[in-house]
Amino acid sequence: MEELSGTVLAGESFEPVRGRVVVEGGRIDAVEETNTASTDIVVPAFVNAHTHLGDSVAKEAAVGLSLDEAVAPPDSLKHRRLAAADRAELVSSMRRTLRFMRRTGTVSTLDFRESGTAGARALREAAEGVGVDPFIFGSDEPSVLDVADGYGASGANDDDFAAERAACEERGRPFAIHAGEPDASDIHPALDLDPDLLVHMVHAADEHLERVAAESVPVAVCPRANEVLGVGTPPVRELLDHTTVALGSDNVMLNPPSMLREMAYAAKRFDVSSREVLRMATAAGAEIADLDCGVIEPGRRAALVVFDGDSDNLAGTDDPVRAVVRRATALDVDRVLV
Repeated sequence: MEELSGTVLAGESFEPVRGRVVVEGGRIDAVEETNTASTDIVVPAFVNAHTHLGDSVAKEAAVGLSLDEAVAPPDSLKHRRLAAADRAELVSSMRRTLRFMRRTGTVSTLDFRESGTAGARALREAAEGVGVDPFIFGSDEPSVLDVADGYGASGANDDDFAAERAACEERGRPFAIHAGEPDASDIHPALDLDPDLLVHMVHAADEHLERVAAESVPVAVCPRANEVLGVGTPPVRELLDHTTVALGSDNVMLNPPSMLREMAYAAKRFDVSSREVLRMATAAGAEIADLDCGVIEPGRRAALVVFDGDSDNLAGTDDPVRAVVRRATALDVDRVLV
């Protein structure tokens, strides 16, 4: 049995509780209010709702490029660099990124993995022993579902993904697709595929929001990456008013996959509360992939981040939720428990 004491951001509301989390057998046994001298802040570990970890071989290589030049299949800089990388380089680069994610509090990532079955296997290898569990949305052919957890489509304007969607339906696997990143033209076609997850939705209009709500389709937003690529700003407030919204960091070549940076950006850029942002970075991504984490409550998997509330950066803050979302950095992470 293990106990983590301090201010616990407990339950779906992340209500601060002065007390402790009791962990036994890898699961949360209890959340107890009790007197404690600890200044630690205990929060659910983060779930990054959208990454492209293969881009770890090309960090900062796309500076100044447009969306198509940087990442569009099949001939963008990203795809050229992926084709040129040998397997050992790819696995090593992805492993280093996963280690960075773990150190900054992320324990799972919903990754769109290029290169079919071979790409999915490479990510499985990269994740061995790191402590970050990738939920892999594979690519290329339906047979990738032999290895991947679901299928990740590039966009409904790029190809006909009916066979891949049918394969997901047959196997009971989720189907995710990029939509509304450069413009709105692919949003309705993406929704016609009955997806389990839409990614980006930068150009979602009222007609799309109404359909997303009616069909209960969750969305992963990646506002920092959208900013870097100059494609616009997702309507985060409006999306939250219509569906489940999770936070992702997108391409590693564009930004480090730090949920701390992503939360701070979202909290300061959009009309959202700190609690909404924290949920986007934890419980929402976990719900989308049916992961047993994202909330601190009895019975859940013990996936927790402990921040040093007495660090030079966090000491003296009035609101622990705002402190974690808007102010915390990797230097404030004292421990990640999985």
